Amino acid sequence: MQNLKKKWGINSNVQIFLIFIVFAINGSFASWVASPVTSFFGIEKDLVDPIVYWPLRIALIFPIYQITLPITGFLFGQFKFFWNFEKKFLSRIGLGFLFKKV
Repeated sequence: MQNLKKKWGINSNVQIFLIFIVFAINGSFASWVASPVTSFFGIEKDLVDPIVYWPLRIALIFPIYQITLPITGFLFGQFKFFWNFEKKFLSRIGLGFLFKKV
């Protein structure tokens, strides 16, 4: 636990607990939101081949998760951590240009 706190630059066990809670809630939320969105576009689990359905659903969950993570972090008082986490993650997957300073 100490290594994780050091790596993330956090000080208290309460803060690490809140961060874990945010990750859990946001993952569940992104999955929950993806269901009505796929239904809206007519991509139903029973109507579409699973080889098509699951990659589309995962591709939909990914941006929902990335957008809502800082928002959920804000609600739990951890916006700074999750904003920095998002910038670092998106930079690593090649979307760092979104955060370049002008």
